[in-house]
Amino acid sequence: MLRYAITDPSYYSSDPLFFSRFLERILRFHAIDMVVLRDKQTSDYETLARSFLSLKPHFPETKFLLHSDECLAASLGADGIHLPSNAFGRISHAKSLGLWTIVSTHTLDEAVEAEQEGADAVTFSPIFPTPGKGEPKGLEKLKEIKDKISIKLFALGGIVTDEQIGAVEGAGADGFASIRYFVE
Repeated sequence: MLRYAITDPSYYSSDPLFFSRFLERILRFHAIDMVVLRDKQTSDYETLARSFLSLKPHFPETKFLLHSDECLAASLGADGIHLPSNAFGRISHAKSLGLWTIVSTHTLDEAVEAEQEGADAVTFSPIFPTPGKGEPKGLEKLKEIKDKISIKLFALGGIVTDEQIGAVEGAGADGFASIRYFVE
């Protein structure tokens, strides 16, 4: 089961020094396969991205992804990009830049489209109840999507316990993505 950590400024801060120290502790404590810098609040994402990517040499087994900006990800040497669900048209551009590409999805049609456009993986969410994210999709929908796509599928949304990780694994997910699991 692949483990994908998503940062959030409410836990990690947007201060580059505090952020990198906190993230380093998280990466040392958990066996994380992928981590994405997701911070929609900072006024200086590039500086925060440089701090984030400064940890990359110390964790060679972990993929370091930036969120939304494939050009910045490529120029700074990130391993990949996490694109939002409204950016399917940018998948081929991200791939042409040599970036491993994961896309947020919320429906079967979106997951299929992401695969057709060349994405390496998708997140599907929310699986479990998550503050502010609407009605959960559930494990049956997760299984249905896994049966219809061949790229990697990461369950996302409300995953905060080992029991939930076991449940999404049982539904066929290749991995899980979470903010709170890694910090709470």
